[in-house]
Amino acid sequence: MRKIGLLSDTHSSLPKQAFDFFTQCDEIWHAGDIGSVRLADEINAFRPLRAVYGNIDGLEIRMIYPEVAIFTIEKVKVVMMHIGGYPGRWERKAKEVILSEKPHLFITGHSHILKVIFDPAYQLLHVNPGAAGNSGLHQKITLVRFEINQDKIGNLEIFEKDR
Repeated sequence: MRKIGLLSDTHSSLPKQAFDFFTQCDEIWHAGDIGSVRLADEINAFRPLRAVYGNIDGLEIRMIYPEVAIFTIEKVKVVMMHIGGYPGRWERKAKEVILSEKPHLFITGHSHILKVIFDPAYQLLHVNPGAAGNSGLHQKITLVRFEINQDKIGNLEIFEKDR
């Protein structure tokens, strides 16, 4: 079993409570718009970090992290990219990746809106953790943590606080 912390859209800032929320996690995944290598390094020093770059990330971050990450944890195939849309309204590139990779878990960021939606058309769980930073129109900072046990995704919990 793996415990995963998930966040997106930090834009170079992250509340200290995030580290408390992720204390029991084995690794942290960042769905883009990291904002600074300094923050990525801080997260990675706390727990192993898997990340993708987002539209606001500069060359330094893009040289370290990919646009799309594809990996398997336990028996769950994961695809993570920053801009992807959501079930019924997938972005073109996201739909292409979904069709070619057939993930069980599809993670995006970008919208700053927390969403957890099962897509019956592609038999995948879509998770957008919302925004963990202070930049943007969102009113709440949100983070997600969950467990992957063999082929099951469960025990999903949400952290939420006012900006």
